[in-house]
Amino acid sequence: MVDSFVSVPTSAVLLLLLASSNLILASAVNFYQDFDITWGDGRGKILSRGQLLSLSLDKNSGSGFMSKSEYLYGKIDMQLKLVPGNSAGTVTAYYLSSEGPTWDEIDYEFLGNVSGQPYTLHTNVFTQGKGNREEQFHLWFDPTKNFHTYSILWNPKHIIFYVDNIPIRVFRNMENKGVNFPTSQPMRIHSSLWNADDWATQGGRVKTDWSNAPFTAWYRNFNANACVWSSGKSSCASKSPQSQSDAWMTQELDATSDRWLRWVRKNYRVYNYCSDVKRFVQSFPPECKFR
Repeated sequence: MVDSFVSVPTSAVLLLLLASSNLILASAVNFYQDFDITWGDGRGKILSRGQLLSLSLDKNSGSGFMSKSEYLYGKIDMQLKLVPGNSAGTVTAYYLSSEGPTWDEIDYEFLGNVSGQPYTLHTNVFTQGKGNREEQFHLWFDPTKNFHTYSILWNPKHIIFYVDNIPIRVFRNMENKGVNFPTSQPMRIHSSLWNADDWATQGGRVKTDWSNAPFTAWYRNFNANACVWSSGKSSCASKSPQSQSDAWMTQELDATSDRWLRWVRKNYRVYNYCSDVKRFVQSFPPECKFR
């Protein structure tokens, strides 16, 4: 639901309520079964009999976790509640990534800010080890007050980033136009909470205030409708492509979702790499021509 401090047109509020009523929340999960705390020396914790996970950051270290499974395409949902108060300098990263020097990656990074200022939601797509495809957004709610669902739909046609079932970004498969797309490297789900005050808040001008530590982010209700990769094979190979459970494999934006996407771009996108003429002086990345 839209928080009251954000000014949003009435028509947009009505649309948002409609979308929320159709949102299918991720089912409960046991984090013990699906994830490993990978670093942080006890700063990452699995709580409530596996139903809740927290990551913390202090002056000595941050923390992180990683999925036990690898996926090659999927619809991934996770509910997060971000670091409250003065979160300047902190980054909560939630992403899919493969391994190796030519890795693929699909990123959400939540860049903290001083109290009362909005988080910046930083998104990026890496293919064959190359990124530079950043789009940034502010959100229409305070992401520290309640849990919200952040989703990645990754299928052979496109990657779609969703916030509470509202699409905010689409990266299309344009391999036929010479643009790399992640099609062959399985990825794990990762998340981390770490200090990046050299760049994260206002270009590094605002530093982390360690008197507010420890900083903590919370996770719940992970869900993956996905192709699990194991021993060089995909679990989707044995499934019927018409089954309801893997409808995401051919999912595209309908007319309502496309209106939502345009609404977010107009009102909440604050940076688009395909419009940055100072950064790309000679030419934009090739996919910008086809968007």
